[in-house]
Amino acid sequence: MSMKHPIISVTGSSGAGTTSVRRTFEQIFRRENIEAAYVEGDAFHRYDRAEMRKEMVIQAERGNKHFSHFSPETNLLDRLEALFAEFGATGSGTTRHYVHDEGEAAIYGGAPGTFTPWESLPKADLLFYEGLHGAVVTDQADVAKYADLKIGVVPVINLEWIQKLHRDRSARGYTTEAVTDTILRRMPDYVNYICPQFSQTDINFQRVPTVDTSNPFTARWIPTPDESMVVIRFKNPRGIDFSYLLSMIAGSFMSRANSIVIHGAKLDLAMQLILTPMILKLIDQKRRAT
Repeated sequence: MSMKHPIISVTGSSGAGTTSVRRTFEQIFRRENIEAAYVEGDAFHRYDRAEMRKEMVIQAERGNKHFSHFSPETNLLDRLEALFAEFGATGSGTTRHYVHDEGEAAIYGGAPGTFTPWESLPKADLLFYEGLHGAVVTDQADVAKYADLKIGVVPVINLEWIQKLHRDRSARGYTTEAVTDTILRRMPDYVNYICPQFSQTDINFQRVPTVDTSNPFTARWIPTPDESMVVIRFKNPRGIDFSYLLSMIAGSFMSRANSIVIHGAKLDLAMQLILTPMILKLIDQKRRAT
């Protein structure tokens, strides 16, 4: 952690909805005139798309049926940890982009499924990370210890799968069978490396649908915010003004001493109310330290 150069990490599995959370942070940064250096978790994959497919074949031939992007072996976690450490110490570091599709190719250059060259981060008030491993702790890397504010985006598992299925089919052209195979292949790494991070995070946002999602593989639609509730869990509730939040968010209630439940359509409002003072506190500490 660093008072001079704060780091915010948003962590969630593939299809969890971290990109939507990023948009809320962007709104706060813009409103409060905060400059953020953005880091994408996909930039720290070890293999590009073609290399990953080749490696999957090799691993399958060796009997490894669970080779996935969730594992430490397929990511440069040591380099991600080094980036967090360097930014916390100096406010600088290097990152790159993973080009997912033709739209991103037009923005960043390079073919879909490849990486852009490594480049220096722009000068910024803070670093904002969004991806799979923003709070990961393994025997080789401890990314979590460098982040000043760690956010988990954790829809219940069937909803997460519905979101992934719809995204990968519509945006990436995959079949239902291909996405299902990916979900199954990733499951051991999901249990061992994704889930434990949500015990490290400071706040978890967990969307819970109020409609039937019993079979996510046949769901025709993603449950809407109006068809959802969101459980917001604080690792340390000390200093959280729950009375204020309850008065400002209609229909909200406390489910535990460290958790508040809100209507799904109120998520953006809740995030603004909860995160804005936390971000401003980090910026105030930064300015006092410098």
